[in-house]
Amino acid sequence: MDVVPALTSPELSLVIPVYNEGANFPALWSALTSQIRSRFRAFVVYDFDEDDTVPVLQQIISAGETRLVPVKNNVGRGVVGAIRTGFNQVEGGPVLVIMADLSDDLAQVDQMVDCYRQGYQVVVGSRYMPGGRLLDAPPLKGAMSRVAGLTLHWFRGIPTHDATNAFKLYDSKILKNMTIESKAGFELSLEITVKAFLAGYRIVELPTTWRGRTQGESRFKIWAWLPQYLKWYFYAFQPKRSSAQ
Repeated sequence: MDVVPALTSPELSLVIPVYNEGANFPALWSALTSQIRSRFRAFVVYDFDEDDTVPVLQQIISAGETRLVPVKNNVGRGVVGAIRTGFNQVEGGPVLVIMADLSDDLAQVDQMVDCYRQGYQVVVGSRYMPGGRLLDAPPLKGAMSRVAGLTLHWFRGIPTHDATNAFKLYDSKILKNMTIESKAGFELSLEITVKAFLAGYRIVELPTTWRGRTQGESRFKIWAWLPQYLKWYFYAFQPKRSSAQ
């Protein structure tokens, strides 16, 4: 097993895909800077120059903020391309995917980094383990993700109740060693979790609270992405490899 060495103060890389999140981003940045004690750098990835998030980023940077790095998506338009573009910016250490809509529980970030320091290579923010909560979610979306996460945990033994949640911290080394095939949307987080499990990487979960967005438009496309989610759901039932290299 390839265990991450314990580091005194690793730099955390945040990957934040955005699509016209100008209304949300100031509150997100305030929350990030007030709630995360770990040293971090945030790669904010946008698809097009006219995205209304871009001038907000430029305003924050012009005020002297050096932790914020705007990056234009150069992999393929959409959330998968944005996240992969962000992954490609990371040189090493832990990387955490965060949504710009304030849905993720940022109070958990330092605990996730602590788990990384203990040698875990995937740290999952779990809505469906004891202590986790899902608030103001569309009923169908919530029911489907709950069923997928719980059945993968109960029947396949994946060590998280919430394999579909995008709010996950990864060791960047496993991302560099993994071929990511997702092209549609947030099924990418399920693909990475399933492949990490099958390869024998260490996975742990922490309870988290997810809240539905209050501003902006969701880009989650449940029916368009469902076939890809099903692909990686059933992929999880392949035999495990002996250990991660």
